[in-house]
Amino acid sequence: MKLAKLIKAFRNTEQILEGIKNKIFKQEHIEAIAKLRWQQCRLCDKLDMKGSECVAPGTQPCCADCGCSLGLKLRALSSECPLDKWGSLMEEEIEEKLKKSINGKQKKKDNCDFDKG
Repeated sequence: MKLAKLIKAFRNTEQILEGIKNKIFKQEHIEAIAKLRWQQCRLCDKLDMKGSECVAPGTQPCCADCGCSLGLKLRALSSECPLDKWGSLMEEEIEEKLKKSINGKQKKKDNCDFDKG
């Protein structure tokens, strides 16, 4: 069973990296989403606080169903609960395009404000 979870984890490398990035470089909106997701996970009978079902040892709490570390999974906006308790919000690629668009518009606004001053 753990081997199957490990193989699945390798298929989700991008989501794992997204979760790591969002855990290290915290953003208020992502932390708010993680908190809402955690409210669902903490009530779930598949919550593994001891880490016996974690794919990566020492990464508890994790989901006993998929073996993912919840510290990372909750912060990966492109991930979803395997038990359908919460869904993905957007794919990482779409999130990056949105951020670039917002940042580009902010830079243009800043330049316009500078020109007026």
